[in-house]
Amino acid sequence: MTMAETAAPAAMERVRELLAAKPDGVIEAVAREAGVSTLTVLEQAPASERVLIGPERFEALWQELATWGEVLFIVHTPDIVLECEGSLPIGSFGHGYYNIHGDSPIGGHIKAENCRAIYLVDRSTAQGRRACSVQFFNGSGEVMFKVFVRRDAARALLPDQLARFEALKTKFA
Repeated sequence: MTMAETAAPAAMERVRELLAAKPDGVIEAVAREAGVSTLTVLEQAPASERVLIGPERFEALWQELATWGEVLFIVHTPDIVLECEGSLPIGSFGHGYYNIHGDSPIGGHIKAENCRAIYLVDRSTAQGRRACSVQFFNGSGEVMFKVFVRRDAARALLPDQLARFEALKTKFA
């Protein structure tokens, strides 16, 4: 059952209205305004903007992302949008976490068992630019974290990472 299937009809109508009015809106902002989870909103975005990957693929997907070089790692909560550029270290399971440590500013402990859905998200931003990310969702339908394809100095997506992102659609979907 999707998150949208459990949301109230009035809330779902509000989500559809907000997405129609601003199709490039920030998914988290639409979710807050409609009073639903972030995942509920994403699942209402056009199917062409999202590809579902099963959460059982967490480790294999992480290991693939670790080969991308420096990425943009984002944690977006109601209180902070934390952005960090760095490579994703290869992790390992231990003590109930997926532990990531290495020569990168990105490190720590991820409760991977809480991951309930992973989406490849390919949307336009409010600035009219394409944005490509891998988003990991928990059981409440909120984003645990996101891994974005980085941009160059001209704000274009890095071609190598973009090609790797596109390849994920075939390899993991």
